Amino acid sequence: MPPPLRARITPCVIAILCPFLVSGSLRAQSPSPSQGPTAAVGLPSRDVSWGKLPGNFILDEKEIWLFPIQLAHGRHLVPTLLVLGTTTGLLFADAHDAPYFRRTSSFQTFNRGFSGPVAASEIALVPASFYLAGLIRDDSYSEKTALFAGEAVADSLALNLIMKIASRRLRPSDIPPTGNFSDTFFRGNASLINGSFPSAHAMAAFSVAAVFAERYRNHRWVPWVAYGVAGVICLSRITLQSHFPSDVFLGAALSYPIARFVVLQGH
Repeated sequence: MPPPLRARITPCVIAILCPFLVSGSLRAQSPSPSQGPTAAVGLPSRDVSWGKLPGNFILDEKEIWLFPIQLAHGRHLVPTLLVLGTTTGLLFADAHDAPYFRRTSSFQTFNRGFSGPVAASEIALVPASFYLAGLIRDDSYSEKTALFAGEAVADSLALNLIMKIASRRLRPSDIPPTGNFSDTFFRGNASLINGSFPSAHAMAAFSVAAVFAERYRNHRWVPWVAYGVAGVICLSRITLQSHFPSDVFLGAALSYPIARFVVLQGH
């Protein structure tokens, strides 16, 4: 088997097998809905099922798009300003750091295992395998965790689509190695596939990571693994020149609160 093909298949095999193996050990220690993590003050607990997903999605989107009203009332100002400030700083830095990743060949081996379709498969296989394992083991907690993860990804990607259409930012790979990396907004077409700002992979990866980290937070290693894997996928979007660092940061920063405080609410 040629090395490039093997490098692409190996991460997928690991992604398929590990959640099945891990879910078996987590099942025995997973909190039941009545024993789960203590609900946050003021946030009602919400259930999830295939039938409830459409209604949940609509309620999520309403809360997401009405978020500016909360800002107008002085809520969540500090984290919002931190995200906006960091994103702005990274936008200025993009013109300096993106050319390095555009020209270097140092990440060729790493990149082979994280192409766009491969990374998307790695993200999707985690909740999918947990859901299947939950069905096999009659573990409703695993099933609902997978559904919450899917709901979080859907919420994040809906926001991602609107932002890509509005910003029409070029990807680093669309720019010649010696081209202008500082003038990238409103240059591309209004397409979900071609838009760069923010990163859809980063949003999906951190949506799944936030759900699993919270739902299994009684296992101290789970958040480290979840966010660690999401971080590696985010890094690959930069080294592959699919996104600027600012695209990746903002994607992760937006998807975490969506998953943690909109989708999971009191969970």
